Amino acid sequence: MRFDDHRVVITAAGRDFGRTLAIHFADLGAEVFLSARTLAGAERVRDEIRGRGHERVHAFACDLTDPSSIREFATGVARHTDRVDVLINNGSRYLSGPDLLSASDADVVDTLASGGTGTVLTVKNFLPLLLNSPKPDIVTMISACGTPGHHRSDAHDAFYAAKTAQTGFTEILSKRLRPRGVRVISLYPPDFTNPDPLSEDWDKTPRGPKDPLTAQSLVDCILFAVSQPRDCFIKSFHFEQV
Repeated sequence: MRFDDHRVVITAAGRDFGRTLAIHFADLGAEVFLSARTLAGAERVRDEIRGRGHERVHAFACDLTDPSSIREFATGVARHTDRVDVLINNGSRYLSGPDLLSASDADVVDTLASGGTGTVLTVKNFLPLLLNSPKPDIVTMISACGTPGHHRSDAHDAFYAAKTAQTGFTEILSKRLRPRGVRVISLYPPDFTNPDPLSEDWDKTPRGPKDPLTAQSLVDCILFAVSQPRDCFIKSFHFEQV
């Protein structure tokens, strides 16, 4: 499975699962446009990937709570390419604490803005580039917290609200963009392990039926979905929670 002819945008790729995705897409030949809240964070991952021999990787700052920052990210990508084939909405602030009163108003606003408003505005600003692609896919990392009735996480209520907003947005987006050939793919994982993809732990992490979900399996799901023929619209991935 190669992605040499793909141009992939990944938000919040300065660490954790976003970094994992950026490294794997680059290893498979894609041209990668990665963002992080700070330019230094994005450049650090860019340099890691270039150190692996992949030159087609670009770093940008993007604060998903700031509409102007999102617009600048999309404008910056448009200076390098006339199309985007895959947009991965990976960014969303996590807020812990099952007590509604435990978070400040500022934390609540930041959480809702990054997950809800940030996702909507990222898609809005990148949609023209996606529509220039013959194979456009929008992938959103939501969470089991975005599924109706879920209550097993210790995440704050505001995080649940942000993830529910992403669910509602991607549901309607899938229906409205399908006639234009854009596939909208959502993932709803519970907590999962995310070993460093450049460490020995990546290949040694247990992946049996009694083990928690791994980043490796999530990467495999995304690669599988975006590599399918264009008549195959995989709308979502839901996972059993151990």
